[in-house]
Amino acid sequence: MDFDFKRDGLKLHGRYENPAKDCQNLVILMHGFTGNLGYHPTDLLAQLAGRLNEQGLATLRFDFNGHGRSEGDFSQMTVLNEIADAQAALSYAFKTWQPKKVSLLGHSQGGVVASMLAGYYADLIDRLVLMAPAATLKSDAQAGKTRGLIYDPHHIPDQLPIWSGLDLGGFYLRTAQTLPIYEVAQQFTGPVCLIHGRGDVVVNKRASEQYHEVYANSELHLLPDADHGFGGSARQPAVDLATHFLSQNK
Repeated sequence: MDFDFKRDGLKLHGRYENPAKDCQNLVILMHGFTGNLGYHPTDLLAQLAGRLNEQGLATLRFDFNGHGRSEGDFSQMTVLNEIADAQAALSYAFKTWQPKKVSLLGHSQGGVVASMLAGYYADLIDRLVLMAPAATLKSDAQAGKTRGLIYDPHHIPDQLPIWSGLDLGGFYLRTAQTLPIYEVAQQFTGPVCLIHGRGDVVVNKRASEQYHEVYANSELHLLPDADHGFGGSARQPAVDLATHFLSQNK
């Protein structure tokens, strides 16, 4: 079921899927930088949602502001307002479906958002899965190198072109430099599953290793030859790990 919800006047688009009549256990899935909720059956989040539904878990996926079918200008997107998007999705889920347990799953930048939202709502979140969480976005912004962009980290322009027709806002980079990613994340003391590819050239596996160091209750899986999107032969093991871990909250 597709639906829309609001965050500060912006209309955000989501998809809710539930194999049962009620909503005992819900997993909220969050996509990465320039991604979407997964409209194609080969997309990572679509495959994760399908497997979780097979296990009897309800799923909620949504497009962050400026992505997919959600309103907003991509150049105005920041990690901070993506956290606000995720909080709005969480609030909407509780009001609409009254789930008994809620877990979060985030991939890449969505992993950073999920980790911080879980830290802010540690009393409401049951389990957390982070897949190639892009916590290196902070050190990249501090060094003046983000997704192939090179810039002066002390004099950041208003916008930087990522590729034709798509600009990254300077405020994204300014706020990224000071994000308290691990400090907030570690406030969540429930079970955490970290999944990262050893072949990830977008986000170094050190990001997941550092999460593993600060969490009180985490497991770390480093998949050989897996890339950032867990493509090819790495897809099935990654989906299996996440699904098995989240199914334990039933």
